[in-house]
Amino acid sequence: MARIHGKGPIEQVNLYDSGASVAPHVYDKDRRYAVLIVDMLNDFVYGKIKCDRAVPMIPRSGTLVDAARSSGIPVLYANDSHTRKDFEIERWGEHAMRGSRGARVISQLRPRKRDVQIPKTTYSSFFDTRLERELRRSHDGKGANTLIISGLHTDCCVRHTTADAFFRGYETQYLKFWYLADILPTRKIVRLF
Repeated sequence: MARIHGKGPIEQVNLYDSGASVAPHVYDKDRRYAVLIVDMLNDFVYGKIKCDRAVPMIPRSGTLVDAARSSGIPVLYANDSHTRKDFEIERWGEHAMRGSRGARVISQLRPRKRDVQIPKTTYSSFFDTRLERELRRSHDGKGANTLIISGLHTDCCVRHTTADAFFRGYETQYLKFWYLADILPTRKIVRLF
């Protein structure tokens, strides 16, 4: 509800018509998935800036990762890996400090030998990292075009990673309206593989 310039009656104003957007199926004829696990680290799940919502995510993320590996789908981990000089430390304090236990992926989701770990120093998994290069190398050099994103936090690192994925032409399984993404439960995602 809004009042136009403070005059007249309150009117309903729709800034965006969600019915005007198109379905997010750009790559249906040549879908190449990659699974990206964001910040499922000791400091975020159990430690310094613990998120209580993370623990229930662990089994679903584990199911997703296991299904991807079984289907030959690349699994990548984007992990905060901070130094004291990182700008983000000014906002959140020290967390996931490079080389510390807090910066390691939780044991329940431990990366395997073929998985790729991408250190990052801010919210987006793409910003100033090698993530895009690794995605392009996948699928025998054809590159992934659809990202399945799981991890922490939906309102911050996952969100900014998804935005950067969209800007680079990847479909994502996240944030339907803004980023042309499907929102699916894990049980449905693993059937896609």
